[in-house]
Amino acid sequence: MTVKQIFFFVALSFSAIVHAAPIDRQAVVSRHNPHVSRVDSLSSLTVGNGDFAFTVDASGLQSFPRSYSRGVCLGTFSNWGWHSFPNTQHYREEETWVARDFGRGHKELYAAQFKQPGRQHDAANYFRANPHRMHLGTIGLDLQDARQLHDIDETLDLWTGTVKSSFRYGKQRYQVQTVCAPDRDLIATRVHSDGPFAFVLRFPYPTGGHSDDGCDWQKDSMHHTYLYKGDQGWLIKRVIDSTTYYVRIRWQGKASISKNGLNSIRIVSLDKDLALQCEFLDSQPATVEPSSSYGTDESVHGLFGYWQQRSAQNWKDYWTHGGFIDFGQVRDPRARELERRVILSQYLMRAQECGVEPPQETGLTYNSWFGKFHLEMTWWHLAHFALWQRPDLLDRPLSWYLKAAPKARTIAARQGFKGLRWMKMTDPNGIEAPSNVGSYLIWQQPHLIYLAELLYRAQGENVASSKPIAAQKAVLNKYGDLVEQTAEFMGDFVQYDSLRHQFVLRGCIPAQETLKCDSTVNPPFELNYWLTTLKMAQQWREREGKPRRADWDSIIRLLPPLAFNSDSLYLAAASAVNTYTDRRLTSDHPALLGALGILPASRLTNEKIMRKTVDWIWDHWNWPTSWGWDFPMTAMTYARLGDANRAVDALLMPQQKNTYLINGHNYQDSRLRIYLPGNGGLLTAVAMMAVGWDGCQTKTPGFPADWDVRWENISPMP
Repeated sequence: MTVKQIFFFVALSFSAIVHAAPIDRQAVVSRHNPHVSRVDSLSSLTVGNGDFAFTVDASGLQSFPRSYSRGVCLGTFSNWGWHSFPNTQHYREEETWVARDFGRGHKELYAAQFKQPGRQHDAANYFRANPHRMHLGTIGLDLQDARQLHDIDETLDLWTGTVKSSFRYGKQRYQVQTVCAPDRDLIATRVHSDGPFAFVLRFPYPTGGHSDDGCDWQKDSMHHTYLYKGDQGWLIKRVIDSTTYYVRIRWQGKASISKNGLNSIRIVSLDKDLALQCEFLDSQPATVEPSSSYGTDESVHGLFGYWQQRSAQNWKDYWTHGGFIDFGQVRDPRARELERRVILSQYLMRAQECGVEPPQETGLTYNSWFGKFHLEMTWWHLAHFALWQRPDLLDRPLSWYLKAAPKARTIAARQGFKGLRWMKMTDPNGIEAPSNVGSYLIWQQPHLIYLAELLYRAQGENVASSKPIAAQKAVLNKYGDLVEQTAEFMGDFVQYDSLRHQFVLRGCIPAQETLKCDSTVNPPFELNYWLTTLKMAQQWREREGKPRRADWDSIIRLLPPLAFNSDSLYLAAASAVNTYTDRRLTSDHPALLGALGILPASRLTNEKIMRKTVDWIWDHWNWPTSWGWDFPMTAMTYARLGDANRAVDALLMPQQKNTYLINGHNYQDSRLRIYLPGNGGLLTAVAMMAVGWDGCQTKTPGFPADWDVRWENISPMP
């Protein structure tokens, strides 16, 4: 070996060692800490634990809820916090049903809305709005005018989950720190000021509105707030119609507490420093505060210090385990912004999206669609958790499907189908919200199978084998029946066309919601999703030691290829021959891209046709009317087609609905100021672009060859 060869070998080895060094995760996370220097209703910051979240303004607390009500609202929401207005007219769910006949040989009952005034109209409106997610109350400094805040210096420390705010109000300086407990619906804050100050806790009546902060401040007489003194603190009891909940309060320092109106509590600090703890509870606690809750840790660190330490450890565990990506070595200046979006999206999904229920579109920040969650969006909210190797955070909300299964069985049965039909817009009890669109959607149906498969895969590398390891067996045992019964409905829903000797999907509305249930046949994304997940369901049977089902194999074999037109462009449905001439269709989701992007290639798809299709969509689609998840979906399609440059362009397309605010939220419009399916879709797309999919041999297939992308612990997509 020559000297030159030795030098080259040593240099290559050193380069490999350097590249293999672990990513400095704290450095990457910390360089994207959001910083706020002015009052801006779109720059609110959140602390949360997945089941409970608390969103603050520039004061570090919720001092100005009205000023932020049309921005990123100052929410205090928990997954148990739901309310219903009294059903004084005794409406029943069946009063919202309409009978439809889609040629399957039986009547099908759907929960619908009604345009004509009358009892059915009113019943549908009642069940759409009830139950609704309930704002639990604001905790702020007793300050009157947000315009008087100045010298603002507020930061969210992502590594510890701490909001730190310094500002002046008039001539008085304030320093505020706020954290959320990792396992309780509790916030702790510490305020230091050079003058007197007070906290004010305000409790609203619910609005029941479609998209708002959930706060009606004008109905003080319609709800009640009671204040009690306990052995170790104070207890607030809240009564709103038939809903009751509690707030447990402790502080460290000198202070006094009193009612400040019918539904307001004022805590006055008698010193310049006060630590306050408020815990929200869905039932009356046995004691005001168990003395064993903190032990010696609190005596060492203080009331706030204890929770700050707990929060910091929780967030450190989150950031140091699971998947991670570093764009710091990429020369393309866009990489910095992409990395910012990824880090902030990871924070938001952990703070708001991994509780005991599927998340709503606006998480635990404010209400959209009355605070109800949409099961067709669960893939966008949750799939990334498995790919970034955080299966426990997927398992928590996915477990809700076990609770909702009886309702899903009832829906299928009333429509004449076997198995479980998953509802679209729903609440913790699984009640189907009436809708002339949502009740006919079907793309939420395969999500359960796909997400369960991701969860199974995330438990180990033994995916291809029919002999699962112990952790995978636990997933099979927990979700096996749901997978079976979900596929049972899917197999019963398709119709056999004896003339063409194929199975078809009809009597449904696809993800491209401008299409009609009466006329739509074989939407492409749903068609390939049926094929993909029925194959997964068969694989689950084999893993459980069961034989394959012949009826499912027949459907897998006889589903038709995706329909395309004479220009070799895929259609939004086989029946939608006007896909590219109807402005309504090109102003909706380009959902057909999901057939080869979200989903893997199959015998139903053709890469050449899809490439021509996605290029046409890129050039001609009405992108301003698209939604936040359309951009990562487009990126995934380009990645699977081998065009990494376009994949990156899609993620960063300069469109309003692809905007990511200072706090990381995906902004849509004045109604949806945040849209977490966009954040979840971004994380899923980036994972796929970094590591690929089953059978992919290309390194970082979704990023250009000159992008030096470093990643750890990310799993491929199916």
